Order: sequence, then C-alpha cells, then structure tokens
Amino acid sequence: MTPLLSFPGGKRFAFTIIDDTDVATVENVAPIYRLLERLGMRTTKTVWPVGCPEGSKNFSSSETLEDPHYLEFVVDLQRRGFEIASHGATMESSSRERTISAFERFRSLLGHYAKVHANHSMNRENLYWGVRRLDDPLLRVLYGRILGRSSGYYQGDQEGSPFYWGDLCHQHVTYVRNLTFNEINLLRINPSMPYQDPSRPLVRWWFSSADAEDCSEFNALLSPKNQARLEVEGGVCIVTTHLGKNFTAGGQVDPVTQERLEALARRPGWFPPVGELLDWMRAQQQVTSLPRAEWRRMQWTWSWDLLVRKLASARNRNASLGPMGSQGER
Repeated sequence: MTPLLSFPGGKRFAFTIIDDTDVATVENVAPIYRLLERLGMRTTKTVWPVGCPEGSKNFSSSETLEDPHYLEFVVDLQRRGFEIASHGATMESSSRERTISAFERFRSLLGHYAKVHANHSMNRENLYWGVRRLDDPLLRVLYGRILGRSSGYYQGDQEGSPFYWGDLCHQHVTYVRNLTFNEINLLRINPSMPYQDPSRPLVRWWFSSADAEDCSEFNALLSPKNQARLEVEGGVCIVTTHLGKNFTAGGQVDPVTQERLEALARRPGWFPPVGELLDWMRAQQQVTSLPRAEWRRMQWTWSWDLLVRKLASARNRNASLGPMGSQGER
C-alpha cells in the first residue's frame, strides 16, 4: 500500500463523484444534487453543451445546455460550488466544427472552459479510446477480438480526421478520465494519479475512477464494508456514475443511496469536486511519470473488470433498459 496522505483539514480520506450526463434531466437528477449539497459534498457534473438534431437511439431523453431549464439548473449548481465538466459536444459523434462550437458555448454560458473531460460511450471523437487506451500487446489483441472494433474507429486525437479536437483538449482541458475500476480506493491501483503519458501527449493529465454504472452498482460500491476500508486505508475515491439512472423516483432519492451517502458524510472525509481533488493530488507528487509496473497492473485490472462487466451485460441482454439507455465503454 502507498503511504497515507495528509488530506486538508485533517480528513482521513477523499471521496467525490463524476456524473456522466447520459439520460440526465432536471427532474431525475435534481433531488440527488440537493442531497449532496445538504451533506456538504461538492461533486462534478458533466454536460453536453449542444443538442443532437440527428437524434440518438440510446440517449434521446437526455437534456443539454440548449434546454433552458436544464441550463438554469446547471448554472445554479456551479454557483453552489459544484464543478461542471465536459462529456463531449453532445450525445452522438461530433465533427471538429461541432466540438469547437460546443467548447465556445460552454465557455460563454459558464464563464470558463471545462477543466475536466470524460469521453462518452462510442463517440468517434473520443481521445485515445478503444484499443488505443492499451499498450500491452496481448491485451490489445484480446480487446480487438472481444469488442470487434477497429483501432481506427476513434479519431479525436488523429490530426486530419474530421473528428479531431486533440489540440483543443491540450490547450483548454487539464484532466481527462481514462481507466475505470471496480475498486473504491483508487490508490490501490493508481497511486500516481493524476499522471502524464508521453505516448498520449494531447492530454495533459489523466486520472482513474471507480465504476458504478447506475444506482444499484453505486449502492454496492458504497457498502458499509467498503466505506470503512476507504477510511482505514486513507484512500481516494472518484466514482464514475450516471445520476440519471434510477437514483431518484417521484422526486425522491433512492433510500439505500440516501442512507449510504449520509453514512459516508458522517465519516471524516474530504468531499471536493474532481478538479479540486486532482489539483491537490498533483501538489503532493514528487514525480509526474507513471511507473511501468503500475501502468501494466492498471491495464490488466481494467481489462478484467471490463470483461466482467461485458459478461454481466450479456446475461442481462434480454432485460429492457427502458430510459436507462445503453452502457458504453468506460
């Protein structure tokens, strides 16, 4: 294990959420954000700045910053101390022109460019996505065979592609999410986070996260046992989830989620937005490079977790997703 960090204010651990905006509406996420605010947790919410006029099979119920009431809600969240981040231009693949337009719309509406970005599902403008996330030769072969997607599908970092925007990312974005894990304490897997990767230079800093697709997975991740371990280990947890996926019903937060978050808030934790947490972690670092052994462990752990998720998805493929949408790669 890595040495215990000395968190601000004498806190014993750090916890936050990066909420991917898939299927989010004011109606289905406002109650959970009111709860987070009441508990003193300031988390990170991604948004889509522009709409998707061509339509979207899996994400058409989502609201964007082109919806006035949703824009008002997001601006108010930022005013209350929550961080607003990027999930790309919109819910489907975007050309460079639409990405530029979305970047400028984000800045004009929120007063700054997004500090944090997370790639979305199978959007072709995703940066260093798909098999290009991996360096291990064996894992690259296995990944291609299991998911059956060519290495040239994702082109956000490919200069000359109509989907290229890597230069904008490097200029304006500080942190980009990469690998996600089924682990509440990310220091067990990626203690060097945030990290730089010279082979992927268009991203200034990468970070990892825990993965919880929806409410049920989030509740499982925040089990009392896991919460206790996070505190005892002095760990760091950034949870990737979708707060629009069954966290609320009828204007009320899922009771298990509420109980888990209230229990976590009673522990001596630090609950900042993602960008603030990563800034603080950078300031503690002695080096910025990622040790080779750590990177190899991260790739294998992520690949295993991805395989487990795909097998679980296959078992449930006949179950209706309804308004939840489609689970993409994270």
